[in-house]
Amino acid sequence: MTAAPTNPHHVVIVGAGFGGLQAAFDLAGAPVRITVIDRRNHHLFQPLLYQVATASLATSEIAWPVRYLLRGRPEVTTLFATVTGVDAQAKRVLLEDGDTLSYDTLVLATGARHAYFGHDEWEPFAPGLKTLEDATTLRRRILVAFERAERESDPKRRAALLTFVIIGAGPTGVELAGTIAELAQHTLPPDFRNVDTRKARVVLIEAGPRVLAGFADDLSAYAQKSLESIDVEVVLGKPVTECSADGVVFDGTRLEAKTIIWAAGVRASPAAEWLGAPADRAERLQVEPDLTVPGHPDIFAIGDTVTIAAWNGQPVPGIAPAAKQQGRYVAQTIRTRLAGGKTGPFHYKHAGSLAQIGKRLAVIDFGRIKLRGAIAWWIWGIAHIYFLIGIRNRLSVALSWLWIYVRDQRTARLITQGSSKVAR
Repeated sequence: MTAAPTNPHHVVIVGAGFGGLQAAFDLAGAPVRITVIDRRNHHLFQPLLYQVATASLATSEIAWPVRYLLRGRPEVTTLFATVTGVDAQAKRVLLEDGDTLSYDTLVLATGARHAYFGHDEWEPFAPGLKTLEDATTLRRRILVAFERAERESDPKRRAALLTFVIIGAGPTGVELAGTIAELAQHTLPPDFRNVDTRKARVVLIEAGPRVLAGFADDLSAYAQKSLESIDVEVVLGKPVTECSADGVVFDGTRLEAKTIIWAAGVRASPAAEWLGAPADRAERLQVEPDLTVPGHPDIFAIGDTVTIAAWNGQPVPGIAPAAKQQGRYVAQTIRTRLAGGKTGPFHYKHAGSLAQIGKRLAVIDFGRIKLRGAIAWWIWGIAHIYFLIGIRNRLSVALSWLWIYVRDQRTARLITQGSSKVAR
């Protein structure tokens, strides 16, 4: 039997999202010690984050403590800390409290932030959706808007409270718009006495020519028609030029709205800035074919942090399956290197694109196979339940969705965290 090395190779993984966690999982049994650093103590299933924001699911159903997920791995240390930079010369990660951590191999899986295209001043009025804190903030704003409309006597102010604007018609924007519309039309009406929640306006604004631009044309058209069938107003080809506490301006038109949600774009974390490495306009690191940072073969970058044309010559999409594939590839590459071998370039295998439109409607693009409607919704639900961690969470989410499907009731309608400060 070969004795374990007394000072094993140290792999530091920054970020416990899909990519970082997958790399940690796939390094199980390798002759390494691992440190996972994240500024949050939980791993988040981001594809269902909008369901927390729209009161369909509770936070505990889509997030799990990182320490819990790695508790059976004695070679893994989890640190709750914020990384502020990388000293590549000294091979050290810099932490916010002034501490540092040395590494032999570094994996940057630091994710992305909201991008307001030069208008960061819009963020207080139009929050995005990337974290649990974002989701609970949006849920609070949405529910408080209905509560305040219930006791508002002025018709103009009530109309503004019942107007919900979503900026950006990608999957997140489409899913938010459809779910808010169904919340207003089916879930809430029996609970209110002074206001008809069915009169709420849900306006989806997209600067581009169509919704779900990453899907096939026919699925995009179907999604738009389905949204309009549940009274979502779809505005295309008209970028928003102003956001404020009172509403938005697009195409020279002002729309009074007290709830605005940003789903229009993201930019990468400052990993490229930390390393002085090349990046694209969204600040995503431009990595080598093996996902290493140019000039730094001991530093990998994966997920939303990077851009790479590894999908039949096209950029890899910023979705969970892509990050997981990259995490798996990096783990295998580290193993191969330690064994004295080499690996080929990373190639992304696309498993399909999915988007929910409403509680009984979805679209799925598998390339040659395209699905829409109720059957797509069932497949969408099964796929998401399958990728959740733990039997308890799968059962809980399945029961929550079944209850919504049968009774139109969303049980996570709790207003928390200082609701008096929003929707004025």
